[in-house]
Amino acid sequence: MSEAADLPERRVVVAADPAALTTAAAGHLRRVIAEAIAGRGACWIALAGGRTPRAVYERLAADGVPAIDWSRVHVAFGDERLVPPDHADSNYGMARLALFDRVPIPAAQIHRIEGERRDAADAAQAYHATLSRALAPVAEGWPVFDVVLLGVGPDGHTASLFPHTAALDVRDRLATAAVAPAAPTARVTLTYPVLNAARAVVVLVSGADKAVAVARAFDDAVSIADCPVRGLRPDNGSLTWHLDAAAAAKLSDGVTDVE
Repeated sequence: MSEAADLPERRVVVAADPAALTTAAAGHLRRVIAEAIAGRGACWIALAGGRTPRAVYERLAADGVPAIDWSRVHVAFGDERLVPPDHADSNYGMARLALFDRVPIPAAQIHRIEGERRDAADAAQAYHATLSRALAPVAEGWPVFDVVLLGVGPDGHTASLFPHTAALDVRDRLATAAVAPAAPTARVTLTYPVLNAARAVVVLVSGADKAVAVARAFDDAVSIADCPVRGLRPDNGSLTWHLDAAAAAKLSDGVTDVE
C-alpha cells in the first residue's frame, strides 16, 4: 500500500460521551444492516473486540428502529486472540454475551476464528478457508463485507495490526497470524485488503487514553507502520469514525461533525 495513495473520504462524528457515542453508532449500524438486507438479501458484518464495541452490541441487541432481521445477518470477526471461546479475553466470547445470546441469529451464520488452536498461523489458515467458503470473493479476489467494525489502541493499532509487525505487509491472504506487544500475544487478524474491500468501515473509539492515537490517525505525516489504523483506506466504501469528546480532544478544528 502506497503511503501516497489518495485518502478516502471520511466522516467523523463526535458524541458528548460514551453513552451518546453508543447511541449514534448503534443507529448508524442499524441503518447499514437494514440497507444491506433490503438491497442484497443479507448483511455480512465483521465485529471488533473492546469495551466500546461491546456497548454498541448490547444496544443492537435491544429493540430499535429500524428493526434488524437477524435471520439474514452473518457475522465474522476482524481479529481474535489465541484463547478458547469461553476465555475472558476472547472477542467471540464477548460478542456472544453482548449480542449472540440476546438475538435470534442462526448459529451457522456466526463465523468465528478458532482461537483454541495452538498455532496462530494454523488458526489464520483455517479462518481464511472458512471465509472463502462462506463469503464468495467479488472484489479482486477479496470477500466484501457490508460493514467492518474496528477500534483503535493507544499505539494506533486496529484489529490485530500492530505497529512495525509483519502482518501489516500481508497482501495475499484474508487472515494472517499477528503478534501483540502484550499478552495474550498470539493473534489472528484480517488483512488490509479485506478490511479495505468493505462497503463500510466504522471505527469506534472512546476515552482520553485514545486521543493521541486518534490525532495521529489523522496526521498525514505519520506512517502506516507507526500508526496502522492509517492503513484503513476503503477502495470503494465509506469510512466513518464514531468518537466521544475525550477521544476527539486532540483533533484539529473543522475535522468533525457533532451529534
